[in-house]
Amino acid sequence: MATMLPAEWIKNWEKGGRNEFLQLCRALSEDKSHDSLSFRDIQQALYELSSHVVRGNLKNEQASGVLADIIEFREDMPSILADAFCILDIETSCLEEKTKRDCFTQLVLSCLYLVSDTVLKERLDPETLESLGLIKQSQQFNQKSVKIKTKLFYKQQKFNLLREENEGYAKLIAELGQDLSGNITSDLILENIKSLIGCFNLDPNRVLDIILEVYECRPEYDDFFVPLIESYMYMCEPQTLCHILGFKFKFYQDPSGETPSSLYRVAAVLLQHNLIDLEDLYVHLLPGDNAIIEEHKREIVEAKQIVRKLTMVVLSSEKTEEKEKEKEKEEEKTEKPPDNQKLGLLEALLKIGDWQHAQSIMDQMPPFYATSHKPIAIALCQLVHVTVEPLYRRVGVPKGAKGSPVSPLPNKKAPKQADSFEDLRKEVFNMLCYLGPHLSHDPILFAKVVRLGKAFMKEAGTTKKFISDRMVKFQSDGSKQEDKEKMEVLFSCVLSITDQVLLPSLSLMDCNACMSEELWGMFKTFPYQYRYRLYGQWKNETYNSHPLLVKVKAQTIDRAKYIMKRLTKENVKPSGRQIGKLSHANPTILFDYILSQIQKYDNLITPVVDSLKYLTSLNYDVLAYCIIEALANPEKERMKHDDTTISSWLQSLASFCGAVFRKYPIELAGLLQYVANQLKAGKSFDLLILKEVVQKMAGIEITEEMTMEQLEAMTGGEQLKAEGGYFGQIRNTKKSSQRLKDALLDHDLALPLCLLMAQQRNGVIFQEGGEKHLKLVGKLYDQCHDTLVQFGGFLASNLSTEDYIKRVPSIDVLCNEFHTPHDAAFFLSRPMYAHQISSKYDELKKAEKGNKQQHKVHKYITACELVMAPVHEAVISLHPPKVWDDISPQFYATFWSLTMYDLAVPHSSYDREVNKLKVQMKAIDDNQEMPPNKKKKEKERCTALQDKLLEEEKKQLEHVQRVLQRLKLEKDNWLLAKSTKNETITKFLQLCIFPRCIFSAIDAVYCAHFVELVHQQKTPNFSTLLCYDRVFSDIIYTVASCTENEASRYGRFLCCMLETVTRWHSDRVIYEKECGNYPGFLTILRATGFDGGNKADQLDYENFRHVVHKWHYKLTKASVHCLETGEYTHIRNILIVLTKILPWYPKVLNLGQALERRVHKICQEEKEKRPDLYALAMGYSGQLKSRKPFMIPENEFHHKDPPARNAVAATVQNGPGGAGMPTSLTINTAKLEESTAEETDKLKEKSQGTVKVINKTVNATPKVTTSNGNSASNSKIIKEKDDKEKSGKEKDKEKKEKIPATTPEAKALGKDGKDKPKEERANKDDKPREIKEKTPKSDKEKEKAKKEEKASKEEKSKTIVTTIESKSVAEKEREKEPSREKDVAKDMKSKENTKGGEKIPVAGSLKSPVPRSETSESEREQKRRKVDIHSSPSHSSTVKDNLNELKDSSTKHYINHTTPTLSKSKEREVDKKDLDKSRERSREREKKEEKDRKDRKRDHSNSDREVPQDSTKRRKEENGTSSSKHSKSESPSDSPRSNEKEREKSKSKSSGKEKGDSIKAEKMEKSSSGSKKESRHDKEKEKKEKRDSTGGKEEKKHHKSSEKHR
Repeated sequence: MATMLPAEWIKNWEKGGRNEFLQLCRALSEDKSHDSLSFRDIQQALYELSSHVVRGNLKNEQASGVLADIIEFREDMPSILADAFCILDIETSCLEEKTKRDCFTQLVLSCLYLVSDTVLKERLDPETLESLGLIKQSQQFNQKSVKIKTKLFYKQQKFNLLREENEGYAKLIAELGQDLSGNITSDLILENIKSLIGCFNLDPNRVLDIILEVYECRPEYDDFFVPLIESYMYMCEPQTLCHILGFKFKFYQDPSGETPSSLYRVAAVLLQHNLIDLEDLYVHLLPGDNAIIEEHKREIVEAKQIVRKLTMVVLSSEKTEEKEKEKEKEEEKTEKPPDNQKLGLLEALLKIGDWQHAQSIMDQMPPFYATSHKPIAIALCQLVHVTVEPLYRRVGVPKGAKGSPVSPLPNKKAPKQADSFEDLRKEVFNMLCYLGPHLSHDPILFAKVVRLGKAFMKEAGTTKKFISDRMVKFQSDGSKQEDKEKMEVLFSCVLSITDQVLLPSLSLMDCNACMSEELWGMFKTFPYQYRYRLYGQWKNETYNSHPLLVKVKAQTIDRAKYIMKRLTKENVKPSGRQIGKLSHANPTILFDYILSQIQKYDNLITPVVDSLKYLTSLNYDVLAYCIIEALANPEKERMKHDDTTISSWLQSLASFCGAVFRKYPIELAGLLQYVANQLKAGKSFDLLILKEVVQKMAGIEITEEMTMEQLEAMTGGEQLKAEGGYFGQIRNTKKSSQRLKDALLDHDLALPLCLLMAQQRNGVIFQEGGEKHLKLVGKLYDQCHDTLVQFGGFLASNLSTEDYIKRVPSIDVLCNEFHTPHDAAFFLSRPMYAHQISSKYDELKKAEKGNKQQHKVHKYITACELVMAPVHEAVISLHPPKVWDDISPQFYATFWSLTMYDLAVPHSSYDREVNKLKVQMKAIDDNQEMPPNKKKKEKERCTALQDKLLEEEKKQLEHVQRVLQRLKLEKDNWLLAKSTKNETITKFLQLCIFPRCIFSAIDAVYCAHFVELVHQQKTPNFSTLLCYDRVFSDIIYTVASCTENEASRYGRFLCCMLETVTRWHSDRVIYEKECGNYPGFLTILRATGFDGGNKADQLDYENFRHVVHKWHYKLTKASVHCLETGEYTHIRNILIVLTKILPWYPKVLNLGQALERRVHKICQEEKEKRPDLYALAMGYSGQLKSRKPFMIPENEFHHKDPPARNAVAATVQNGPGGAGMPTSLTINTAKLEESTAEETDKLKEKSQGTVKVINKTVNATPKVTTSNGNSASNSKIIKEKDDKEKSGKEKDKEKKEKIPATTPEAKALGKDGKDKPKEERANKDDKPREIKEKTPKSDKEKEKAKKEEKASKEEKSKTIVTTIESKSVAEKEREKEPSREKDVAKDMKSKENTKGGEKIPVAGSLKSPVPRSETSESEREQKRRKVDIHSSPSHSSTVKDNLNELKDSSTKHYINHTTPTLSKSKEREVDKKDLDKSRERSREREKKEEKDRKDRKRDHSNSDREVPQDSTKRRKEENGTSSSKHSKSESPSDSPRSNEKEREKSKSKSSGKEKGDSIKAEKMEKSSSGSKKESRHDKEKEKKEKRDSTGGKEEKKHHKSSEKHR
């Protein structure tokens, strides 16, 4: 016999022999049967290997190592090895060489762990066993074995055999046990059995019993025994077989007994062949049904207890004790699994494929009780495997997968295998339903079922399509209809299986991500409605159906709590992995918990969103469902308890929605449909979600807080919008916005959502808002409107032209059929018109290749006419015919179809963004750490962006030029004016401007620009003056009817309108150029006492200034009215509007004061009551105070006749609201500083120049106002203003040096008026109150007297038609001017005094040291100001914010708080001295003034703006002067003395600056002698002299420039 192991293998064992041997064994092990050749070969191989070890050719370790490797190749390998050892044992025991025997024992010892003791004891000699240490003594072992054998084989059992004879039974067993492979049939044997019974008198029942016993032992011979028993039963009573089986089962029913599987199998086969009835056998089996039901209930109770324990908070000491108890209980359970014969029989039935009987047993038990036992679940799974095999092989196997085929059952009575989906419905689905959640035991079958489902959905999809196509052709084809019905039935079955089996099974699988993905393969073929229904069942019902699932749910929540407690931004990755693992099996439970946490703590949103990256597709879909379910939760309130704001849980969920849908590929259809359904139901709360989703996914932001720069950027092209239009730089939204777009288009939700939102805006007010707080209604309206604007913007920028045009109907259909409000309808149609015009224009360009600009414009206009003609027709139906008498449909359509993009190019925005990119590129170049390839990429990105922006700008410029050409041609047909101009303006405002200016911030700007454009185009029949008058005249009603955001947009509109008006008002030249000969400014002037014919005339500049003043007055009146109503909406809206128009209003000092008093009152009243109004008012108040330096007295705003010289100074009391309020300021201050321009005819022209320059600078500065009250432009404006004010201020500075020193306290207070001790403040506040009450009365009497004097003048003066305003008010203001001029002069003197020996602070420092020389003046000032200002706490606190911007102004503002240090008598003396000095000074100044003017003329050409450093410092120092100057300008004079002083000052005002220089040394001496610390003042004096000598030229220059402006 050839050897299996060649000698070379043994020699080269380590090199290659070992591997060769392993391969040989592996090959031989593939055939598992016992009687094949390979079995013998493997025996030989093992024997040869062992004998090589015995001979010493191979080391013991080498052999035992390789044996350990091959032992796994077959189940019976240990037995084969034991056989080899047995032969070697016999061989070595005969040999005389002891070494070989030793080698053998060593080998066996080293292989003991491979072969069990019992096998070795069976095969080896007792002596060998003793030497191996497996038995103690071989002799005892031998004796024991002899005893056992005797007992087994020779001991006679005692039977009471009576008539029966043993021989007969012996023959019977021999007969049944013979080899049945030949021609022996059951009939033949039956005949023999009959003869044996007859011959040996055997008991037929006992014979039947023996037949069953033999059958048990020979289960493979079903075909023989079943017919034999069947034939035998003809001789017995029917019940006999059942009783015998029953006795057999009873025998094993004692507690320690275990029923053999062979008995179950015999019973099962007999049941399958109907030889016994299940009902008859069932009663013999244990346990009883009641016991089973009890056990099931107990399991449920236990599961619930576990859940309770998990939700309870347990202290750590108790925890350990409980754990120990639980362990003990578990051990007890595992020790004794009770023998359930019913389940054993069930398992046997399933194994042989008897589904009918198995089903009826399962029906007797509680649901899923049977399959909760693993062997039964596995048996049932196996049966399903077999049944689905042919169909699965045909349609379910994925491409490229082989899979192991399942062989069919040999049993003919087993269920028929499925060849079609219809067959699945008959049996398989039923089997799966009995399996329920326990399909989890067989993941392979799970995958098969899912793949079959997928295949069915695929087939159903094609069939459906096929049927629908065919149905069109043959309506009568009944078979196709049947197919359709069958498909529907099957589909519902698939859904049921998914709900009852697949999803619960997934819950019990241990984080099997592959199954989750496999399941998604089928799920994604279902519409989302079905999917969400399934998830809902899974989440809310499935987990309660079974004790196991109850436990799993509790464990999942417990684990979720554990993870969520530890989730932070830092550990997102590890926590994310844990969440991922947990979500594969139980996503619904996990997400439900996570969402509940997010609703409570919104700071979890970011870490949770980041941690969800390890989910499967199915989990993302479940998450979408869970979000919708959380949003739709009927138990949650959508409003906070105050009923004025949306609940925070809803806001958190919306925010989470936006973030999660943007970051992960989750289907959006369900969420969007949910929002649409809510809108259909008239609920708009959930629009918050849509808003967030669009914002995050498309990067389109809607916010009212946009700066003017951003707004400007939003009027450019798409690239500019993305770069400069939004707060967050939103990048990488391409994919997410594409997903959003696809979801909207696939489910046809784009237009419905728009229309629903447009309709819901009014629904919010008239349907939803019935019971709700007005504030909440406004919020909901805004939310609805903003979302519409945002969503419309998204559609316009993301839908292709065809998609958009296909979906949006024409304007008349939108308005008349869908009842869309006109503004919204045009908003939706506008992009369509733009698309259509541009595509038509491109067509025409291609058709004719003319490149001239005129040709292009002509083509563009043609394109516009073609596209807009049907629109002009369509809009006629939107309004009554009477409307079209005044404005043409063409004008209406043009207004509504254009945008800011069409009217103007935002060059500054483009430049700003390009510069930013240049800076970025420079930063990239300078960055040393960045790797070169990244540098290159970044630079390329920046360059590409820059090119795009420049290209876009060029494109827009060409477009704007074309549009303006088009408007030029159209304008003559715009306004038909069949009725009056007034009526035309009414229609224009009512149908165009007002609806659109509150639509969006850009529309607000557009409306203002459009009005200006209509004016500039010299449009016939358009009265610009009337239009502006109607806009500014009474804003109360429009403001009161706005929501919060609309008020903000309306404010923007007014701001832009005021900007235009202020530009015209600022300079005669600009006015003449832009308005002089324009038809918009044609008006009729009536003389009051003249009745002759009215002649139309151009409005001249001065009258226009009167009109603008009237508008400002009207605005003040309306504002004060709104503030005084006490109505929440009025106050909030007017404050929002006022904040928006702050750059251009208030300009006039007294109007500003009236406003400030009113706002201050609101601050005090609302502090406790309505904190949001208080915050708004405080914000506005602070910003208003920061504008103070730029306000001017009324007589500078518009020219007034000077009143009588000796008139007593009266308090300013023009605006509504009375006297004596802290000042607020306007920009045109520069005029008043040096001289009263209106009094000196010489300087009149120059003063107009100043206005022009200042207004230019104003227009150039940005209009952004920051929240703390500092305007971003203030510093810029102040600096520019200072250049012009310089001349007046040098003079002030010199005067200041006169005053004696102040206390250190005053110095501190200079920094911050709030640091003052409270007691002092209280003392000071008492006095002003008394005076406050007295002064206004006397002032009013004086004013009445003055009114009478002026009456004659009034009659003569001209009035404008449009100005319908009481004369008394205008006259009041005029009367006040002289006194105010005097006051200003007085102020300047006090300022000069205050500024005495002051050090110049370094730019940027907050300190403003006030030398001691200020005390005496400050005392006097204090008293005077107490009467003048009535400074309020809010005033001081707000101005405090401005310290950074206006460094020194605080010193002057708060000087009135300094502590009085001198007595009143001293004060009076100082007063007298001061008066004398000032008189002398003014005389000297008059002499010098002539000299100065000559000097100035000489240096006139040098009036540039560059100033050396020290003069800029000085300028900064002087920033505050104007504010305190005006703070006193309204005061009634204290005494005749102060009146004289004012007169002196008004004279001295017009004197020049150089005179001050000459007197400076004299002043300095005086002030230093008055001070205590002389040395300090000497130093300061030297500094000043130096500065004067260097700055002399500069001062001259500035004098010249300011004179020029004057």
